[in-house]
Amino acid sequence: MKRVLLIEAMGSAEDLLDAGRDLGVRMVVATHPEIYDSYAPAVREKIPEVVFTDFSDPAKALDDLTEYARTEGVDAVVGCWEFLTPTAARLAARLGLPGNDPERADGCRNKRIMAGLFEEHGVPAPVTILAQDHGQAAARLAAGGLRYPVVVKPAEQAGSWGVSVIQGEDELADAFAAAQAWPYESPHGFPLDTTVLVQEYVDGVEYSVESVVFEGRVSPLTVVQKFTTDGVFRAETGQTVPAALGEDDTATLFETTVAAVRALGITNGVAHTELKLLPGGGAKIIEVGARLPGDRVPELIRLARGIDEARAFIQVALGIEPDLTPRAERAAAIRFFVPPRAGRFRSIDGVVRSPQVHRIAVYPEPDDEVRGPGDNDGRVGYVMLTAATPEKVNTAADAAIAKLTIEVE
Repeated sequence: MKRVLLIEAMGSAEDLLDAGRDLGVRMVVATHPEIYDSYAPAVREKIPEVVFTDFSDPAKALDDLTEYARTEGVDAVVGCWEFLTPTAARLAARLGLPGNDPERADGCRNKRIMAGLFEEHGVPAPVTILAQDHGQAAARLAAGGLRYPVVVKPAEQAGSWGVSVIQGEDELADAFAAAQAWPYESPHGFPLDTTVLVQEYVDGVEYSVESVVFEGRVSPLTVVQKFTTDGVFRAETGQTVPAALGEDDTATLFETTVAAVRALGITNGVAHTELKLLPGGGAKIIEVGARLPGDRVPELIRLARGIDEARAFIQVALGIEPDLTPRAERAAAIRFFVPPRAGRFRSIDGVVRSPQVHRIAVYPEPDDEVRGPGDNDGRVGYVMLTAATPEKVNTAADAAIAKLTIEVE
């Protein structure tokens, strides 16, 4: 039986564990004992084998896992948790297994390095200024002629944590405080780059493109429409697969995605690319991750297109070219439940059920403490839907949450 080493069972790990089981391979999860104990019981039940290391020391963890793989035998390495995708690339390279370019792997995680690679390779992306504090940023903004509004974001974070859209210099100090509020990764605790990116605000509708890459050939699977909050903090409130776009716009997004993925050295794996379609034509890349998408998008793709991206990811890691032929022509959507403020959760009411509703989920129990809006960790549940077309599933999604009420004390 083939053995696949999964670097941390977080993010879209359940999709990968399920795909590994269906492929008949043995999934071995690399994690820390305390983090393993924090996994949901449903996740632990899907893990046939575990190897423990301490990712708070990335270099030692890489050595530990190299020794384990050479001693026990590993046929593939798959990165799941975004913060550890560079570790997965370096481990695969050490073992001579399919993976991404280890020299550029940090660019798939660190947005400062990512911006430099985009500039080096001519990938269309927002104008970016780097700074360590808001005073330095104000001076560089003035010198560079970058006008407000601007986006302020940390070099290394995820889930929209610390990302602000600000309208003037008087908001810059607070934006920097938010961007630098997490100097360490959670839950492993290794230090993060505290550089802050100040970027031009790109007008246009935001999408993501999900791709599978085999031996350097990038295969975009579909365009996903993203729904986000407005205001200073931008959290994602929903996704629809596929986006309701024409062939020309889809081709533009695919072409821009391929250029970005190649610039980052993603050669064997998957890529989650966020980008905006510009009102005057063309597109600009916001960021790319060398991982499966979150927000249950892999399930949406299975429902809408009949393609299992997690299965394809494992096959690529094993050196097997996956079959990416669509086996469905439908649409699927998810809309998240976000409380109006932080506090003690009481209830969710008003979700309208219809034949299009595939599943409804609520995360917290009554009296649980919940976060407020502002980033993707503020969610308390979701409704997932399917329909014949993107337009129909979006209409059904709007109706499902039109009377939604979330009580928080």
